[in-house]
Amino acid sequence: MLTLLEQIDKGTLWHSPGGIHPPQLKSVSNQVSSARLPLSRYYSVPVPQVGDSARLQVKVGDKVLKGQMLTEGEGFMYLPVHAPTSGIIADIALKPSNHASGLPVLTCVIQADGKDDSIDYQSNELATLSNQQILDKIMQAGIAGMGGASFPSHIKLNPASEIDLVIINGVECEPYITSDDVIMRENATEILSGINIINTLLSPQRIIIAIEDNKPEAVSAMRSALDNATELQGIVKVTVIPTKYPSGGEKQLIQIITGREVPTGSIPAQQGIVVHNVGTAYAIQDAVLHGKPLIERLVTLTGEQVSTPGNYWLPIGSSVKDILEQVGFDEAPLQKVIIGGPMMGYALPDFDVPVLKGTNCILTPSQNEIAPDTEEKACIRCGECAIACPALLLPQQLFWHAKAEEYDKAASFNLKDCIECGCCSYVCPSDIPLVEYYRIAKSALKNEAEEKRQAEQAKVRFEARLQRLEDEKRAREEKSRLAAEKRKAAMENSDKKNAVAEAMARVAAKKKMAEQNTQADSRPAASTDKSSAVSAAIARAKAKKLAQQAENQASVQEPSAQLDQTTEQASPVDDKKAQIAAAVARAKAKKRAQQSDNKVSEQVPDNTNESVAVDDKKAQIAAAVARAKAKKLAKQAETQSEDQQQTIESSSVNEQSSVQASLSPADEKKARIAAAVAKAKAKRLAQSAGQSAGQSAGQSAGQSQQDDEHLVQTQAIDTPVTVSPETESDSVPETATLSPADEKKAKIAAAVAKAKAKKLAQSAGQSAGQSAGQPQQDDEHLAQTQAIDTPVTVKPETQSDSVPETATLSPADEKKARIAAAVAKAKAKKLAQGATQPLQSEAKAVETDISDTQSDQTSIEPITSAAEVKKARIAAAVAKAKAKKLANQQSSEKE
Repeated sequence: MLTLLEQIDKGTLWHSPGGIHPPQLKSVSNQVSSARLPLSRYYSVPVPQVGDSARLQVKVGDKVLKGQMLTEGEGFMYLPVHAPTSGIIADIALKPSNHASGLPVLTCVIQADGKDDSIDYQSNELATLSNQQILDKIMQAGIAGMGGASFPSHIKLNPASEIDLVIINGVECEPYITSDDVIMRENATEILSGINIINTLLSPQRIIIAIEDNKPEAVSAMRSALDNATELQGIVKVTVIPTKYPSGGEKQLIQIITGREVPTGSIPAQQGIVVHNVGTAYAIQDAVLHGKPLIERLVTLTGEQVSTPGNYWLPIGSSVKDILEQVGFDEAPLQKVIIGGPMMGYALPDFDVPVLKGTNCILTPSQNEIAPDTEEKACIRCGECAIACPALLLPQQLFWHAKAEEYDKAASFNLKDCIECGCCSYVCPSDIPLVEYYRIAKSALKNEAEEKRQAEQAKVRFEARLQRLEDEKRAREEKSRLAAEKRKAAMENSDKKNAVAEAMARVAAKKKMAEQNTQADSRPAASTDKSSAVSAAIARAKAKKLAQQAENQASVQEPSAQLDQTTEQASPVDDKKAQIAAAVARAKAKKRAQQSDNKVSEQVPDNTNESVAVDDKKAQIAAAVARAKAKKLAKQAETQSEDQQQTIESSSVNEQSSVQASLSPADEKKARIAAAVAKAKAKRLAQSAGQSAGQSAGQSAGQSQQDDEHLVQTQAIDTPVTVSPETESDSVPETATLSPADEKKAKIAAAVAKAKAKKLAQSAGQSAGQSAGQPQQDDEHLAQTQAIDTPVTVKPETQSDSVPETATLSPADEKKARIAAAVAKAKAKKLAQGATQPLQSEAKAVETDISDTQSDQTSIEPITSAAEVKKARIAAAVAKAKAKKLANQQSSEKE
């Protein structure tokens, strides 16, 4: 069995289905040689790819030369456009296109200068060029299929699969068209040179030049040229095929030469076959060997309306209207000008359109050559169209679906395989323009596919946008999270750094202190500072003083008990309760003394027997620490004293208010005198405490106690007091006398008031005994601050101070004195039930103040003037207000 190549070499041909035999009418134009026409005034060069895959290199007013590139670009389907002649760019605008629709397309209008100057074309030898260089030259020349499809030739010459067979199409089966016939007659050698370039690029096993048998001159010319082309001997063969329309179709020609049918949706290159037109081969050799771009082509001008039909070399962009005028076109009414042949061509709606690279014929038929338009009739389902279809389709089915605009169903009947040859329309007895319906359907499907593609692209863009927004959102969240973590880490690092810095500072301080201790130990005893010994002596003195205070607090309770018995004769039961409270106070005083001794023994070491004193700087540091501790203890003692005063004074205010309601004017005067005495003694104590504090500030163990007494003095002087208006309305006689018993009771009440006034200084002194005293300047500043911020009220107990001994007591007065004693007893009871610590201080104060009151009583003179009576009232009111405020503070602290 012979192989395919052997069959081809033997000249075997296969039958092609369908087809028709219309009149040829080729003799109208092939009787003369090709010619050239004079230059036109204007040339319109379409640049449809600009804005898509190309961009203009010129602008209006630029001068261009023949063969100059007008566009540049890149892309798979990009083809450059060149100037057909020299001239000036007159316009760049939308112009009617060479298409059945006549839709406008971007066009460069060149005004020819008549010189036809060209660029310098670079000639090359094929042997010196690589395949890629050849392909680049073909692409830069803008060569496209010259048979009518205008597909880029450089793509077909660079297939992905191996090519076994190349067919050079010289069939030209369309009636009237003779351009391929003439070019083969006149340029056979150039065509073979182009075939040699194709052979270099594809290296096929065989190259077949197919020519119809109605072109004997072309066959003879090609065979003669092939005999002279020794490099193509044995590879290229000229094959003559029978005349039949549409044998020139790509798929139909392949089937005739090889007997193979190209499947639906496939291309010939996938079958190892490539088909090129003879005009394309001629343009390839011009571009590769001579460097000339595709700026002109051979076009058939034919029809009875043309006076000089023939084949002419027309520049690309020449106006059809100008060309027809030059060949003697006689335009008749309703004249049609057809681009292409009568079977596959289309009529122009406007004659002023340019010649394109795929334009092979301009037909101007007369009324005798073309039938007039007839009315379309109904399909009779004769089936002639199906018999004539070379693609073996069902034209009637396609027609019905296309007419009903059921394009998807038409596509299911392989509408895309239709080559629009027109055989079905030619044989249709109903004069149905079937090809027009198919073209409309194809266009609709193309638009639908484009819309679908754009919708898919829009969907992709939308999804990409959503993804981008989501990514940006996540990026912002991640950025915020990282920033928060960074801030947190920075804060943690800062805290750690601070803690580390503090720790390092402490370590450095300890190290420095250790070095100082070492240096102090190494120093001779004679070089010790005198202030170190003073600090040690102060510490020992403070310890001794704390012990003495503890003993005084323990022994102060018996005088307090005796005082309670003296003031409580009218009520034995209450007196017993007071004694019990005094005993409790003594026990707590002893306990506190023991605790103070322990603290002193821990905090203040005995340095008497030390041979070497501590360094001066170390002693100063210890003194500063002691002052800080003393200040803290003083504040605590002050708080405790305020609580105790509040408890005692709140109870005494209520009791004395009821007693005062039943007192006579004489008794009221006595009470005011006692308050004045207590007030004087409090001032005297504050003054003495301030003087002692000023003398021993920062030098002795009692410095803290003296500073606190100065604080009490400052508070008493600077703090504004409030006077109850009810005391101002009280009226008493100007002179009053007290019995010895009443005078003694008044003395006791004054002593109590005096003890309470002195209590703050004592408690502060006890606390300060545990550490070295703070400098006087710091205590004075603290006293001033407390005096400004803390409102102080005078205790109501001062209303019951001592009176002159010359007074005598009547039975009614004696009863009132007993009531006053009951008030004092209630205070003691309240004191025992509440805060126990301040009782020790108060008991000691009572004992001390009794003696002070007796010694100072002689100096108090009776109040005789109205002004003094008013002052006594004010003092009593101040005492009441102070008691109320202390009571409120104590209740709030308990809550």
